[in-house]
Amino acid sequence: MRLPAFPLLYVAPLLLLATFNAAAEDASIDKLLSKLPPPEKIGKPPVEHVLAQPDPALKDAIAKQAVQQLRANNAPVALNLARKLTQRYPRSAASQAFRGAIALRLRQFGEASAAFNAAAQLQPRLAVAPYGLAFVEGAQGHYAAAIPYLQRVIQLEPKAFAPYCLLSDCEYRLGHREQSAEYARKATALAPSNAYTWIQLARAEKALGHTDATLNALSKAAEVSPDSAAMLTTIGYSYINTNHVSMAIPPLARAARLLPSNYLVQAQLGYCLVVTGQPDAAISYLRKATHLSANYAPAWEHLGLAYEKKGSHSDAIKAFERATQLMPNRRLPWQHLADEYRAVGRSGDAQRADARAQSLPATVGKKA
Repeated sequence: MRLPAFPLLYVAPLLLLATFNAAAEDASIDKLLSKLPPPEKIGKPPVEHVLAQPDPALKDAIAKQAVQQLRANNAPVALNLARKLTQRYPRSAASQAFRGAIALRLRQFGEASAAFNAAAQLQPRLAVAPYGLAFVEGAQGHYAAAIPYLQRVIQLEPKAFAPYCLLSDCEYRLGHREQSAEYARKATALAPSNAYTWIQLARAEKALGHTDATLNALSKAAEVSPDSAAMLTTIGYSYINTNHVSMAIPPLARAARLLPSNYLVQAQLGYCLVVTGQPDAAISYLRKATHLSANYAPAWEHLGLAYEKKGSHSDAIKAFERATQLMPNRRLPWQHLADEYRAVGRSGDAQRADARAQSLPATVGKKA
């Protein structure tokens, strides 16, 4: 649709949103969430979980040597040492779990499973044993098989939040959306200050189609991790993606301070400021974005829009000219360029820009 040739200040935000063609580089919430840590990164890895056990076998010199080898990335040597440890302490559940955790790291699933099962037999109430077995199954994509082990962990450690996150992820992968959300909500109740519980809840709510609940969960994640640029950009881009542009400004403003050399963050914040009628602030961020990445076309287009709002026609023309050079097959920059040429009396150039705009489709499949 051809935008009227009146000051952009009067263009409704939804119309301006159409100029953004793929906010945050196709930043669907699914894609944004996929870039955040998965649930298995939330709790302690099996090796660390095992080492936290108060078992005398883990204080043995062999165990200490195995840990040193792990830190030196010599897991095969560490596994051989762990085998020796189980021979020296045949009644130690922790030593078996230690062997299982190292075997799991090496993806030797048969030995890992045998070791964790041996630990469970030696000490049935040792939560790390079913926890490790759940990881063994999950690492192989056996999510349904992992669930009973995680439920056992919850029986043994009812206040632990990580098993609930992992259960949520398993149910999510199995397509059990409501169960996934229920487990994630329990995790956030147990650990409300842990950002990753809120990330998992956002994933689960997104699967249910609950956009507001998804954004609320992401907001909570950003709130409890105010210095996480990844979290702040995710919530900011998600707000853009769902047309909650004004709400994207606070998290993106903080992200821009944390990531001063990230052109995309600067550009997205500038875009939001344009949409919400703050052209002066927008220009500052958009100019920085174009300096950081001179070939990022949307930043030039939005810089032109900001100058257009201010009535700075010559600056708007330069920005739109650059945008049309970088996106020659995108209609809207040509339309705005025609309007700006007309505003400064360059009728011939305006006619040519108009003609070029009219020769292009209203939308282009390729995203900016």
